[in-house]
Amino acid sequence: MSTQHSRSAARIMISPSVLLLLAWMIIPLSLTLYFSFLRYNLLMPGANPFVGFENYSYFLTDPAFFSALTNTLLLVGGVLIITIVGGVLLALLLDQPMFGQGIVRILVIAPFFVMPTVSALVWKNMFMNPVNGLFAFAAKAVGLQPFDFLAHAPLASIILIVSWQWLPFATLILLTAMQSLDSERLEAAEMDGAGPFARFFYMVVPHLSRAITVVILIQTIFLLSVFAEILVTTNGGPGTSSTNLTYLVYAQSLLNFDVGGGSAGGVVAIILANIVAIFLMRMIGKNLDA
Repeated sequence: MSTQHSRSAARIMISPSVLLLLAWMIIPLSLTLYFSFLRYNLLMPGANPFVGFENYSYFLTDPAFFSALTNTLLLVGGVLIITIVGGVLLALLLDQPMFGQGIVRILVIAPFFVMPTVSALVWKNMFMNPVNGLFAFAAKAVGLQPFDFLAHAPLASIILIVSWQWLPFATLILLTAMQSLDSERLEAAEMDGAGPFARFFYMVVPHLSRAITVVILIQTIFLLSVFAEILVTTNGGPGTSSTNLTYLVYAQSLLNFDVGGGSAGGVVAIILANIVAIFLMRMIGKNLDA
């Protein structure tokens, strides 16, 4: 069989999967675009007049939008900083020979497999509860007043919870990259008089740069849509202090029953997410080509 016939047969065989995937994405996106141009309120069924870009204008001029956009950027940036710095440090630690190394690695990676809702509930009730939480117990043990994290530092608390979930992922990627570093180069640098900090900043960090860019790209795409942690812990409050774009779209659609406004917000969120993704992919492409 010729190469051309083989390629044609391959295309025919994968075409059902491709068509199903396109339908899976295009149909919901098309309905979202359609509803975004209607005044579609669940409390007024049947009255769905066409309003053009009115929903977009309302969503973009809503004061909560700028607060949600700022919180989204702070959430993504805070989690990336914590997971990358913590991931590099944990990768350095796990790369050293130790007793029970395999078990330790499994325990470090385990939080990544916990459901976001379960993780948020555990942090909310077992750690951050101002009355019965572990942090409150530790504060009382040293004579300090317990701190209500979710009430007085809601966004920072969510950043901590999400960072705990994504730290194992960053650690796994960075550990894999670190193990590909030639140990003979490190030994040669040590023999030449390079100290541990010099070896880390001039040899380890440049070697991990590509892995770090991959971590940034993958985590950013997922962190732009963080929702379960906010719903379970703070419900976007107090006020809008922990509301991100995803939760704002949810509140507009299902709490305010404004499907049209929520659909417009969803389209805006998709556009912003694609802008960020394209920017990151260009930056990563330059880094990988270097």
